[in-house]
Amino acid sequence: MKHLLMILVLVLFCSKMQAQEKYANDVESLDQIIAALYEVISGDKEVKRDWARFENLFAQDARLIPSRKNKEGIIGFRVMTPGGYVESSGAYLESNGFFEKEISRKTETYGSLVHVWSTYESYHTSKDEEPFARGINSIQLINDGSRWWIMQIYWLAETEDNPLPEKYLIKMK
Repeated sequence: MKHLLMILVLVLFCSKMQAQEKYANDVESLDQIIAALYEVISGDKEVKRDWARFENLFAQDARLIPSRKNKEGIIGFRVMTPGGYVESSGAYLESNGFFEKEISRKTETYGSLVHVWSTYESYHTSKDEEPFARGINSIQLINDGSRWWIMQIYWLAETEDNPLPEKYLIKMK
């Protein structure tokens, strides 16, 4: 039993190292990791996503936190790991088609603390002209000297009673 556990740990370690090598370009710069984040969750209906690539973007113990107002008008949130996000949303994204595009970004940095306000639009297909949703991803990242890591993504979708502020709608070049 002990040997089986050791083999499993070794296989998982090797798998993680292979993913880091395979997706090294995704984490070389701030622009590349943000682009990879949007690319990896986007795709047409019935197109499998590369969830190993997705999970490679995140630091150990990273969190994804959607927030919204429920039917009773109470604002709440849910905390997930990257794996939890894949479990709860992966099948939906793949069966229905989903494209999320960054339209605006504001970045603030203090030492190793990097915060990106990333305004997004969501589409069902790459050919859709109008988004079905918009919102803001609040993304915290760190560069450990060898690569970029996403520490947390906390997001809120736009609603009729909470429209996106103009300062977060300045189109990217």
